[in-house]
Amino acid sequence: MESANIFQPATEFLANLDADWAQLVATVGPCTFEPKPAREPYEALIRAVAYQQLHPKAGDAILARLLNIYNDVFPSPAQLLATHFDALRACGFSARKIETIHGIAEGALSGLVPARDAADAMTDDDLIARLVTLKGIGRWTVEMLLMFTLKRMDILPADDFGVVEGYKRLKQLEAAPNRKEMSEIAKAWSPYRTVASWYLWRVPK
Repeated sequence: MESANIFQPATEFLANLDADWAQLVATVGPCTFEPKPAREPYEALIRAVAYQQLHPKAGDAILARLLNIYNDVFPSPAQLLATHFDALRACGFSARKIETIHGIAEGALSGLVPARDAADAMTDDDLIARLVTLKGIGRWTVEMLLMFTLKRMDILPADDFGVVEGYKRLKQLEAAPNRKEMSEIAKAWSPYRTVASWYLWRVPK
């Protein structure tokens, strides 16, 4: 598989960290991480908001209903802003999330949310600092953009429940590490922290 070949250096690096990582890589198999690089940051952020604090299937359903409004084509910022509040509520967005996605759309029109080419030229830290100024957008949401759209390979979402719980199970810890501890531990996984996160999401329960 092509994706497995792309990530083989990362997989080998992680498998050589220690016996626990070697076992995890052997159990899960080759990394098949699939970014969606064709998406504009605006779309990626809207999609990430749909999934915030929800089961993936619930996020899938919200996005399917949203796309249905626009004949299965992702709406432009102007189209989204012109859509009635009740129509967005019917998709499953909370009032707070509607406020957030409106802010993203307005940011895309103003230039605060960069176009793809501009985003590609920015550092991880600069993008995070810029986009967390949007109401309702935290570091985790920007990290999902960095990982899944911009294909940045050294991102660790240290607040991500799946990553933290995965590490807790991997190391059979009594308590999960906090954000600061997780960030420190993960320094050993650089420059492949995105792939490490992908594996941690798949630690067997």
